[in-house]
Amino acid sequence: MDRSEIPIRAGTADDWASVSGLLSHVFHHTMSAEERDVEGSVFEPERALVADDAGTVVGHAAAYTRELTVPGAVLPAAHVTQVGVLPTHRRRGLLTRMMHRQLREIAAAGREPIAVLWASETKIYPRFGYGPAAQRLRMSVMTREVRLPGGPAPAPGSRLRMVDPLEAIPELSKVYEQLRATRTGWSSRDERWWRFVLSDLESLREGATAQYAVVHETADGPTGYAVWRVKGEWNEHGPDAEVRVREVVAADPEAYRALWHFVLSIDLARKADVSFATLDEPLQYLVDEPRRLGTTLADGLWIRIVDLPRALAAREYAAPVDVVFDVADPLLDRNTGRWRLTADASGKATCTRTEDPADLACTVLELGTVYLGAVPFAALGAAGTVRELTPGALRAATTAFGWHRMPNPTEVF
Repeated sequence: MDRSEIPIRAGTADDWASVSGLLSHVFHHTMSAEERDVEGSVFEPERALVADDAGTVVGHAAAYTRELTVPGAVLPAAHVTQVGVLPTHRRRGLLTRMMHRQLREIAAAGREPIAVLWASETKIYPRFGYGPAAQRLRMSVMTREVRLPGGPAPAPGSRLRMVDPLEAIPELSKVYEQLRATRTGWSSRDERWWRFVLSDLESLREGATAQYAVVHETADGPTGYAVWRVKGEWNEHGPDAEVRVREVVAADPEAYRALWHFVLSIDLARKADVSFATLDEPLQYLVDEPRRLGTTLADGLWIRIVDLPRALAAREYAAPVDVVFDVADPLLDRNTGRWRLTADASGKATCTRTEDPADLACTVLELGTVYLGAVPFAALGAAGTVRELTPGALRAATTAFGWHRMPNPTEVF
């Protein structure tokens, strides 16, 4: 059989052992039995696509059924994951066939107007209409070189309490759910997903401790939490441990300051690694020496518009706008054409087909790139990937698609 003719079929629960083996090859990491069990706990076989070469799983693409917070709304979003092809079957079109089929199936199901993923290699996914919609900050903090305002003790009427992360899921989840609707880039977490996110496998600790957690609480209940682990180190100068911050979630500035005071002043530590901070992370504007935060940019969420009118009408807009887009989508033809997006002063919008002249011309990739409010239309106009056909349209769209806070990609799925 020519490899271009290898059948692609729907997955089954029995495929997981073979799929996890394929993923070990693709991502150069041998999963332990414990890791396979944890990853398998969120595997959705009915959403998996398997390339099967005479009984051997040689390619795979899947999705998780979760929600994603977008500007002003929470939407069903296909969380695309576990995409790969065995080294023996590369360069034969299997990845393209799987990604095309997956997009067609998501569109045909009609439930999820957008798809989202983290890209292992960023040159791959633009071919399928995914745009880089949200970057993140990484921080390598010199903890003894920065100071926050106020003292280390929580404010009167509040306290910090150490908890076991898994045992504290009800408290952590309560804070997370109170905030989720307003935190662009956050994904929904049911009990199964909380256990996955907080899974603490020794094989993945890289020599660090087990995970710890602390809850910030007031008389009204929990208002924030932090999850971290510590990599102990000593050198000729003494203690030199690194705090590896998993999440800091806070409902208000008081909880935010108290939690960051805590994780940046842990005894025997001299540095902290933070992998999932927002581009407008408030910590940058609290510390007395922001250079010592050691910030670097990293990519985060990639968005693919699947149902264009529904996706554009579902989110809110920062300013009134009335603009006609001429959109090209070579993979999902129903998105191609002219679309009028109209939003009122409340941010609510409609998006309908029109024969009116276009104000802006782009592909579906550019709409995915600006969708979370982090990337301005004007930047894409300057790059030449969005064409302004009506003077002033680019400025109006840039203002409307913006948002008051940057998206927060907080977990790799």
